[in-house]
Amino acid sequence: MDTATPAVTVALHDGTSVVAETGQVDARRHGELLLPAVHRVLAEAGVKLDAVTDVAVGVGPGPYTGLRVGLVTAATFGSALSVPVHGVCTLDALAYAAGPEGPFAVATDARRKEVYWARYTDPRTRDGDPSVDRPADIAERLAGLPVAGAGALLYPEAFPDARGPEHVSAAALAALAVERLAAGVALLPPQPLYLRRPDAQVPKNYKVVTPQ
Repeated sequence: MDTATPAVTVALHDGTSVVAETGQVDARRHGELLLPAVHRVLAEAGVKLDAVTDVAVGVGPGPYTGLRVGLVTAATFGSALSVPVHGVCTLDALAYAAGPEGPFAVATDARRKEVYWARYTDPRTRDGDPSVDRPADIAERLAGLPVAGAGALLYPEAFPDARGPEHVSAAALAALAVERLAAGVALLPPQPLYLRRPDAQVPKNYKVVTPQ
């Protein structure tokens, strides 16, 4: 499952292929949409939740609130089912689905006129850590590269070779997780990758009110 972008996406993988998947784009309703999506996928596959042996969840980077929904839900399933929970970088899953030949980049919308982005040498290999920047500040560094994702499509002046997929797919995330586990590659801990402070902040300089 992944909730790090406006897409709430869930898939079920049987170790060989994806057997069911669903996704809906709604940046404001991650909490309302995720559990019904899980139920739809299980029903489509004709299995019960207790058949799940592993949970893979997108760890971002992504906005604070949406990202937390997926991570908390994944942790809850892991605890209830006593199964491992694996983290996957959301940008890696998007790159895996995009899959162009040769070097490319992925960019998702980080709001505040910024993008979360990373470079890839191929669909399975990230070149460096994910970052968050203004599109104009990285346009020269990514010049000549195709750039997949909603962040690229939002800023075509900075990314002239912008392309889909627009949002991450849990089917691609699950397939990537299964491939890496089968190869003995350690996945990420299911901890959020924020890259910056959340938009919501605790107010400073509280006004002190004392009884009269």
